[in-house]
Amino acid sequence: MTIKLSYYIRFFVLKLIKIYQKTLSFDHGIMKVFFPHGYCKYHPTCSEYGYQAIEKYGVVKGGLMSFWRILRCNPFSKGGNNPVK
Repeated sequence: MTIKLSYYIRFFVLKLIKIYQKTLSFDHGIMKVFFPHGYCKYHPTCSEYGYQAIEKYGVVKGGLMSFWRILRCNPFSKGGNNPVK
């Protein structure tokens, strides 16, 4: 029973990320018109990194990885290529 519950929670969180990407994201959604070359200094973007991390590691560990990535995204970071390992 807990396996199904964790699957549904993961599915729900991933759907929320996709909805964010299609609506509010400056890199993926309708706001891309204002930033045609992208807005995020990291590749993949923070939302795509979060999606991949949650998909691979689950909501808890992937969520913590995503949170740490968002904390690192600040004016003093260099950015660059940072895939999910």
